[in-house]
Amino acid sequence: MIKIAYHQIYAHPLPEGHRFPMLKYELIPEQLLHEGIITLDNLFEPEPVREDIVLSTHQHDYWVQLRDLTLPAKEQRRIGFPLNAQLLERELRITQGTIDGAKFAIEAGVAFNVAGGTHHSGSNWGEGFCLLNDQAIAANYLLNNNLSKSILIIDLDVHQGNGTAEIFRNEPGVFTFSMHGDKNFPFRKELSDLDVPLNDGVEDGEYLDLLNHHLQIAFKKSDPDFVFYLSGVDVLSTDKLGKISLSKAACKERDQMVIQACKAKSLPLQISMGGGYSTNIRDIVDAHCNTYKVAFDLYH
Repeated sequence: MIKIAYHQIYAHPLPEGHRFPMLKYELIPEQLLHEGIITLDNLFEPEPVREDIVLSTHQHDYWVQLRDLTLPAKEQRRIGFPLNAQLLERELRITQGTIDGAKFAIEAGVAFNVAGGTHHSGSNWGEGFCLLNDQAIAANYLLNNNLSKSILIIDLDVHQGNGTAEIFRNEPGVFTFSMHGDKNFPFRKELSDLDVPLNDGVEDGEYLDLLNHHLQIAFKKSDPDFVFYLSGVDVLSTDKLGKISLSKAACKERDQMVIQACKAKSLPLQISMGGGYSTNIRDIVDAHCNTYKVAFDLYH
C-alpha cells in the first residue's frame, strides 16, 4: 500500500501577519479522499523526529537555537517567520514523515509526504520557510542505517535546493540534481552535483526536453539505489513567485517522467511536495494531486 505522511499540524496557521499558503496541506488529502484515489488507510501521522537524527545533518549550535527557540531575530527573518514551538513541532513531524516515507517506499516502491521539500535549510541555517531539511535528514538516515548506499535527490521546485546542495557537497553517497529558475530565489546559489538553471518564461516543450535530457544524466552519474523527489508546483504559469510558464498538463508530464523512470528501474522513491504559490488555491491543489495520481496509476 502506498503511504502518505500527513498530520493536522501541517496545516496550522502561522502567527498573525505571516500568511503562507498552508491551506493546501489540508486540501490535498481531502481532495484525494473525495476522488477515491486514496482511503484513510493510506495516511499515517508521523511523530516528531529525534534529536540525534536531526544532528546527523544539522550543526549542533543551529539545532540548539531552534530547539530552545533562541534563534536570533536576524536568522528568523531569513527563515521568513518568527520561530515558535508549534512551527518547530510541525517541522519535526514533517521530517519524521519523510524518514518513515522512505522506509515505506523501500517496501511499496513509492511513498509521499503531504508537506516537506524544505530544501533551503542548510547544515547551519534556515531560509525561505525552511527550518530543517527533511529530505537531507532522511537521506542521511538511510545511509547511516545501511538502507541505501547511493541516493539521488531530484529537486524540480522552481527554486534551487541550495541547502541540500550545501549539506551534501562532500558526500559521495548522495547526488543532488536541481532544475530551477536561474534568476529566482535563492539569489546566492550553492553548487549541486547537477544544476540546470532556467531562464524566466520557459514553457512546456523546452522544459520537458531539458528535464528528459538531464534526468538521464543524473541517473547515469549517480547510479542510485534510492531516489528522493521534490515535486514543487511553483513551476506553474499561474505561480506568483515562479517566473516559469508550465501548464498543469506539463507539470503532470514532468511527474510522470520522474516517477515512471524510478519504477522502470525498480528504485524506491520518496516524494515531498515543495512549493506552490498560485493565486488560485485550486491550481496548487490540482497540480499536487496530479503527482499522487501519476504514482497511484503506475503502482496499482
